[in-house]
Amino acid sequence: MKALRTVMKIMLIEKRDIFLSILFGFIAGITAIGLFSASGYLISQAALVPPLYTLMVIVAIVKLLGITSAISRYGERYYSHRGTFTMLSNLRIYIYEKIEPLATTILQKYRSGDLLSRIVGDVESLQNYFLRVFYPPVVIASVTIATILFTTIFSVGTALIIVVGMIFLTVVVPSIFTIIQRKVDQQVRQKRGQLSSHFTEFLYGYRDLKIHQQAANREKQLEKSVKKYEKAKEKSNLSLVWNESIVSFLSLLVSVVVLGFAAHQMSTGQIEGVLIALLFMISLTLFEQTGPLSLFPNYLHESEQAFNRLQNIWREQKQQQKKLKTDLEVKDAPSLSFHDVTFQYEQALRPSLNEVSFALPKGSKTAIVGASGSGKTTILHLILKLYEIGIGEIKWDGYRLESLKEEDIWQASNISLQSNHFFYGTIRDNLLVQNESIDEKQLYEALKHAQLAHLSLDHIVQEKGSNLSGGEKQRLALARLFLRKSKLWLLDEPTSSLDAVTEQQVLQHVFKEAESATLILVSHRLNGLEKMDQIIVMDHGKVVEVGTYDELMNRDSYFKEMKKIEREVVLG
Repeated sequence: MKALRTVMKIMLIEKRDIFLSILFGFIAGITAIGLFSASGYLISQAALVPPLYTLMVIVAIVKLLGITSAISRYGERYYSHRGTFTMLSNLRIYIYEKIEPLATTILQKYRSGDLLSRIVGDVESLQNYFLRVFYPPVVIASVTIATILFTTIFSVGTALIIVVGMIFLTVVVPSIFTIIQRKVDQQVRQKRGQLSSHFTEFLYGYRDLKIHQQAANREKQLEKSVKKYEKAKEKSNLSLVWNESIVSFLSLLVSVVVLGFAAHQMSTGQIEGVLIALLFMISLTLFEQTGPLSLFPNYLHESEQAFNRLQNIWREQKQQQKKLKTDLEVKDAPSLSFHDVTFQYEQALRPSLNEVSFALPKGSKTAIVGASGSGKTTILHLILKLYEIGIGEIKWDGYRLESLKEEDIWQASNISLQSNHFFYGTIRDNLLVQNESIDEKQLYEALKHAQLAHLSLDHIVQEKGSNLSGGEKQRLALARLFLRKSKLWLLDEPTSSLDAVTEQQVLQHVFKEAESATLILVSHRLNGLEKMDQIIVMDHGKVVEVGTYDELMNRDSYFKEMKKIEREVVLG
């Protein structure tokens, strides 16, 4: 229940709609019971053939109750659904505000399909908290109390039977079915998350699956996931149907007991015969309204589980965010230093970085080279705080990196990682991501310096840049950086898909733009590194050597050996 306190606070933002829902629900419930009980009394009275004027009052009451019941039922539905939609809107905003600052770490921990399933499916499930959990019990409880008090006027015994029946139908039976339903619903949520993950992977990887002729196999796997989900859902629905059927049967059974007890009281002269139909219709109508309440424990548990799953997305990451954050103001090029940093990805067999130490002075130009998997990219990820440091520390101008806000680091950096995202739209749209106030002349200049002058600003970029070549994507990413003045440049293989001539032209402008900034260039290629102030050579997560290009080439170094191998490969 603690988890649902937050949902309750969000829900109570719309107090007016909640109050009106309960008010109209109470009126609708009372008038419905009054309508049917008055109808039963009217029929019984009519059978005795009394004077017409004695029936006119009852007929008028029946008409009034019928009209009032219809209007109040409409008001209840209107305000309850309006309140629900507003609650869902507020809840989505709340969840977005929670996960948006933690997006990078969350996306690394959860599969996108599972995340989508939680954000969409679980939020939708929470609408039942208001429609099935919160206000129906309040309405039914108030209607039941009023009805029982009214019934005691005619028969205390009948009122006691109704009380016992209500307890049995709204507490005992639902509790039994809830134990069964919880296991079934857990399977449904699990299968739904798996299906969402499989479908997302199939959709995003469809082209590669087609190329490697694996689309049919993955489609069969997806169909199996669909069938498993449908089977679990069918089992859940069947359990709900059994629940509703048994509750309906027991409701009728209690009403029959009320009818028999009322007949017994009439035979002993305790009540008049015309009241039998009235008491029976009161019982029948009241228990008919308690049907939704039989699922109360199930929906309560479902809502609690749904919000717990949502909370789990940000709860663990939020604990890591509680450390004191220092506001970062970057006016000059920063200095960076690693001190015995060790880092290992989850489920990895060995550390990606092992006791790494080095220093990057202000305004320095540093290349990080090494074999694939040696930990070069991980260094950039740790600087950007995409992952938490395992052991050791990283300092930014003397500040411990964990004390700095991620947003401040990103704002101060020009970043081009191996994978860059491009939005559906035009080249102009993707360039203006940095700053919407940039004029077209600057946009054209950025494209020119990135060797993309052949592209129009109105050239369409499809989702994820699927209609751009690998080299065009890299150059477009750099063009965005040319429009942004930052004091730290973090480039991870920014020209790996370019030919040698284009690469030289693009990098020449990169160095010009980053002249007064601190620059880190991660690269497999070893050409063009003569301009670097220092070169850090990595191997199996360790720094094996550091020096300038000339220093490393003038001694028997690992870098010199790598350069020799590269030259031999190029010459064939």
